[in-house]
Amino acid sequence: MPRTAATAPGETPRSHLPFSPAVRAGELVFVSGQASVDDTGRIVEDSFAGEMARSMANVERILAAAGGSMDDVVAVRCYLGRWEDRDEFNRLYPQHFSEPYPARTTTCGGIGDLKFEIDVVAHIPATGGADR
Repeated sequence: MPRTAATAPGETPRSHLPFSPAVRAGELVFVSGQASVDDTGRIVEDSFAGEMARSMANVERILAAAGGSMDDVVAVRCYLGRWEDRDEFNRLYPQHFSEPYPARTTTCGGIGDLKFEIDVVAHIPATGGADR
C-alpha cells in the first residue's frame, strides 16, 4: 500500500529530524510522536500538564490538517518521562479523548528531558473524519 504525507508543509509543527508529521496509508493516518514543541520544532519546557496540553494540541493540528479530529483516533501510544506523573496523566487524558477510548499503550522513560510524548493512529476516510 503506498504511503503519502498526510499534511502539507506549514500546516503543522516542524522538526529538524527526518520524519513526516503524519503519513496516510489508505484510510489510516499515522501521526509521528508529538512532544511539547513550538512551530519551529523547539522544545517548550513546562509542567507535566503544560507539556501534555501542547503535545495534544500538536496532534489535533496534525489530524485537522489530514482532514480528521481526535474523534478519529483508534490507537494511542503515550510516553511518560516519569512514572510519578501517571495519576495526573490519567486524570487529564479524558479531556482529550472520549468514550469509547482509543486502544492505548503507556510506557515510561526513554524520552530524555521531555515529560510527555504521544503518537496516534487515526481512521480518516478520504472524504473526511469521524467515521466511527
